[in-house]
Amino acid sequence: MMTKLKIGSPQLVTLLLLFFSIVSGAVTSTGAFVENNNGTANIHLSTFIKNAIDRTGTPKQHKDYDQYKNQKFNPFFDFGAWHGFLLPENKNHYGAFTGPMIIAQEYGLYIAESLEKLSIIDVNTNKKLRFEDAIVNNYSQPGALIQQYTFKHISLTITLRFVSNRTALIETKIDNTSGEEQIFKLVWQGELLSQWDDKKTVEQALPKWGRAITNDANSIFYHFDEVRSQWDILTSKTSSYQISRSLPTTTKVNQIGLNYQSAAHVKLSAQKSTKIYTTQSYFHNNQEAQKEQGLISSTLLSPEKYLNASIERWEQYFAKGLHDGIGQRTEKEQLVATKAIETLIGNWRSAAGSILHDGVSPSVTARWFNGFWAWDSWKHAYAMAHFAPDIAKANVRAMFDYQIKPDDKVRSIDEGMIIDAIFYNKDQTRGGDGGNWNERNTKPPLASWAVWEIYKETKDLSFIQEMFPKLEKYHQWWYRNRDHNNNGLIEYGATKHRFHNDKNGNISFSVQYNSLPNKKEVDLAQCQKAPDNWYQCADMALYHKIITEGHYDNIDIGAQHGTAWESGMDNAARFGFISSEQLIEYAQQHYQGNVEQARQDWQVLFYENRTKNGTLLGFSINQESVELNTYLAHEKTLLAKMANLLKHPKQAEKYQQSAIQLSARINQCFFDNDSGFYYDRSFLASDTSNIDGCVGKLLTKRGKGPEGWSPLWANIADKEKAAKVKNVMLDPLEFNTKVPLATAAKTNPAYDPDIYWRGRVWLDQVYFGLIALDNYGYQNEAKQLAEKLFDNAQGLSGNSAIRENYNPETGDVQGASNFSWSAAHLLMLYQEFLSNK
Repeated sequence: MMTKLKIGSPQLVTLLLLFFSIVSGAVTSTGAFVENNNGTANIHLSTFIKNAIDRTGTPKQHKDYDQYKNQKFNPFFDFGAWHGFLLPENKNHYGAFTGPMIIAQEYGLYIAESLEKLSIIDVNTNKKLRFEDAIVNNYSQPGALIQQYTFKHISLTITLRFVSNRTALIETKIDNTSGEEQIFKLVWQGELLSQWDDKKTVEQALPKWGRAITNDANSIFYHFDEVRSQWDILTSKTSSYQISRSLPTTTKVNQIGLNYQSAAHVKLSAQKSTKIYTTQSYFHNNQEAQKEQGLISSTLLSPEKYLNASIERWEQYFAKGLHDGIGQRTEKEQLVATKAIETLIGNWRSAAGSILHDGVSPSVTARWFNGFWAWDSWKHAYAMAHFAPDIAKANVRAMFDYQIKPDDKVRSIDEGMIIDAIFYNKDQTRGGDGGNWNERNTKPPLASWAVWEIYKETKDLSFIQEMFPKLEKYHQWWYRNRDHNNNGLIEYGATKHRFHNDKNGNISFSVQYNSLPNKKEVDLAQCQKAPDNWYQCADMALYHKIITEGHYDNIDIGAQHGTAWESGMDNAARFGFISSEQLIEYAQQHYQGNVEQARQDWQVLFYENRTKNGTLLGFSINQESVELNTYLAHEKTLLAKMANLLKHPKQAEKYQQSAIQLSARINQCFFDNDSGFYYDRSFLASDTSNIDGCVGKLLTKRGKGPEGWSPLWANIADKEKAAKVKNVMLDPLEFNTKVPLATAAKTNPAYDPDIYWRGRVWLDQVYFGLIALDNYGYQNEAKQLAEKLFDNAQGLSGNSAIRENYNPETGDVQGASNFSWSAAHLLMLYQEFLSNK
């Protein structure tokens, strides 16, 4: 076991300095040494890392998307702020931090190429200094963007750091390196973008969106009127962007062009320097702006205090987050861990709108991901417990702020549930106009896993006291609302929701018939005809009849989507998702081409879950999930530990015994000896238990997925079964691909390396898989798979952003950029598993 080194110890400092010199490639001393109260120098280790993530770029339009609808580039966000910046990628923008990107409540949008581009004019010669002629050294480091320009007689350093959750501070340091006095005219200018996307200008896309510019002696204000475009941009009537400086300027604004120019003069004696400070702040509304003015003033009066606080904060992140691995990890692993910390902090959003506590979003650059999801939050909190525990706690609280209470006006039937996703704006049912807020489902029960990890790191018993009763209610919700046959094995499902059922509670669905069925078999009279031979229906008996008859061409069930989302594996094969082409091929292989017969293997049923008095609670899919029940068994163990901490021995014993019993049933009911793997289990309402207490049959025909190694991750699999699962995981024809442990085995009939949850590699499932192998003594095998990940996942070991998922066969990046849960699980691997042994 490796000895933990105390933060600040000489041994740790030596190891970290060696590590950071490797990661950065070249060591910079900028800001690296700050005197402490004893007059000795503290080494700020985070300042030794350069360009771990490429943060250069010049946006040309508000929506500057890549092929996956990510905003291009990787802007630097920090401190929970809702705006971020880039480094200039070309000479035309030297002297400016490009962007910014703002998060307009729910959507990240670039609003400028740059809003504060500096020009320097030598007053004695009336010549403008050419930045392109200077020696240039521009780079990012954790917590800062830095530009350095060395001219013949002066040097210029511009540093940007965040000092609050609404404000960034820019220090402009000018050194007169000549032997003579020099006078310079400094000119700053900025202009809003006029282009909306590839096809439209802002005026064309949002003709009623008003934008204006005003100024006073040392500030520039951009004002944005209200626009409520649900899927593009959301602003209030008083959204604004403020630029304030530490010296008065002469400013001219142009309302038509939405640009400005500010000028000031500075005089520098020979071999002297000066520093000028600017703040840039984005506000959702006037209340935020008014609240921040005191901090802006204080920052401009005492900027060094705020800059040093930023450096110290980042120092703590890295000292806490990486110290266990220094000297024990490869260079690639160390670099990836560094990127992971930067990614998680970059996706940190402070409380705003309906978000009541700080938390971490999945991705600041992905179009739909500027909110908080449940199981994303549990993963983020687990990883951040090790280096930013206060953010980890807040992220958990942010989700539990909306735990359903018994007096809830919308869904009191779901008391205890954590809803899937929360955003700045609630949805229409909750009185808002947001489109991303989601109560159609919850997410897998990993909340206790995150809370327990936070406790292990902080030893904060009060947090356990706060969370334990809430976790119990959430745990109980699963057994009340998602166990259709009351046998103690839980199903994923969907809530009672306008997208799942009609006003009378009847399940809703759409079915397509290119040739109408015989009315004796299926009567569609109660359905509404829609284009392309689709029929919109709502009735459980009709739904079951259509599924049983099976002659339809396509069917779309809202509850099926909600159920898959509840699992987190949105379009996984086990939930009946397979392409038409794949289904035809499957029919040819198994049923002599009979597609209708083949479809029976992929059809899903839904059952209503009701209270004893008949009140509809929601819907369950007709399959009991191996990993859902594994998570619940694991949670029971953790609840037992928490109960013991809180001196509730009877509760602890109850949960521990329940965990043992459920673990035994998972091994009895979800393992297939022939294929050596764990699967979900389907059932019909009429099914009865077999001799092992299991209902229905294993879903082996829908192929293997990462749910099959979950019992190994939770350490509840029998050793013999674990050995068989290991063999499947290591088989190149199954999961051992170029980037290993994909979301479907290559033998899965619905496998495709480019489909979201039917082939792509998600790093949470890789983490669960590697820990699963490690738990059962297969450390070398797990290490080999980890090395394939680091070697073959595109850009992971370079300065590219960490991505949502990867192609298992090519390693190509896919999905969202700057993705938090990928970062979280990479950091978990660094902290818990990876080593050079």
